[in-house]
Amino acid sequence: MPEAGTGVDPDRLIIRDLIENWAIWRDALMWDRFRTVWHEDGRMMATWFQGTADEFVEVSRDGYGRGVRILHFLGGMSIDIAGPRAIAQSKMTISQRAPVEGIVCDVVCTGRFYDLLEKRDGRWGMVLRQPIYETDLLDSVDPGVRLELDEILLKQFPEGYRHLAYLQTKIGYKVKPDMPGLDGPEVERLYNDGAAWLAGESLRR
Repeated sequence: MPEAGTGVDPDRLIIRDLIENWAIWRDALMWDRFRTVWHEDGRMMATWFQGTADEFVEVSRDGYGRGVRILHFLGGMSIDIAGPRAIAQSKMTISQRAPVEGIVCDVVCTGRFYDLLEKRDGRWGMVLRQPIYETDLLDSVDPGVRLELDEILLKQFPEGYRHLAYLQTKIGYKVKPDMPGLDGPEVERLYNDGAAWLAGESLRR
């Protein structure tokens, strides 16, 4: 509930701070601080990784050491709170730079972070982060260089993240082919699972 006389919900502020810290601390390589935004059983879902928060920290750290560069930018946020549970949706972009077909490229994917959070022993933490991938774009860093993609490979992935998946596949990652997009059964299933979890049911994933 809002603090008396302020109209400000402290839980909402804490959740927003937690989500903003996720992006800052992960991109700044502050791994110890980054781990604190999760609960012990927290899970991360991404195109290139699905697993526990601890595993995500390790693969992110290892990837950076091997030259993987992924950055995040946050926009507006919507937060639904029901007792000790919350769902937050945050507009975001994911940016990654890597060589594609021998040409250094930038891919930018726009979407939302769909986060399940819970308050345990007085502390809010992230239980699940599932990005929703809406649209993306791949460009050569040098605008004068022509980039030609393998159309067969490109079309294997959903429209919302096909260029991001293409780049990540080319640098050696196995990309999940059925992540939620702007519409379709995957995102509808995510919304239904989230609503059930917010209502007190066990997490279905």
